[in-house]
Amino acid sequence: MELQQHFKLLASYNQWINEKVYESACGLSEMEIQKDRGAFFGSILGTLNHIAVGDTIWLQRFATLPACRHSLREIAALPGPRSLDQIIYSDIEELRAHRQWLDNRIIEWIDGLSEPDFAQVLNYRTIKGISGSKRLSNLVLHFFNHQTHHRGQVSTLLMQAGKDIGVTDLLALIPDTEDPDHQ
Repeated sequence: MELQQHFKLLASYNQWINEKVYESACGLSEMEIQKDRGAFFGSILGTLNHIAVGDTIWLQRFATLPACRHSLREIAALPGPRSLDQIIYSDIEELRAHRQWLDNRIIEWIDGLSEPDFAQVLNYRTIKGISGSKRLSNLVLHFFNHQTHHRGQVSTLLMQAGKDIGVTDLLALIPDTEDPDHQ
């Protein structure tokens, strides 16, 4: 399977699981959403904002590459986050709408990349000013892994608030394939 196919699967998974997470989160009171539960970003709202902030930071970095400029131009035009714990939306419904918009941009971006694009090297600086220079394929993998890591935290925080989001495994989106050797 090509890298693009793997990343298309991850982009679809990202959109699917985010919808499940936000469906559960939006069923909670504002107090429950904002309650500090001892997570790294405090609350459900804080952690969901962090995921959106991280996505924005990385997508704006990716937008500097020629292969990504056009598909990420709307994200490149957003104000750059100032910190990793920035609350960009304090209202969960507004954050959900932004998340849906981001997820659609991510799918369009991945759909527009070709296999050779993933070999490009991105030179970037972290929020702390540390320089990095890495292959796009590895950074895209990090991008999706970062989301999964923090969504796992949100899943736990939602469970603490009495909300079970159900199946969260990528396996749920991987289609069955017939094995020609076992027919």
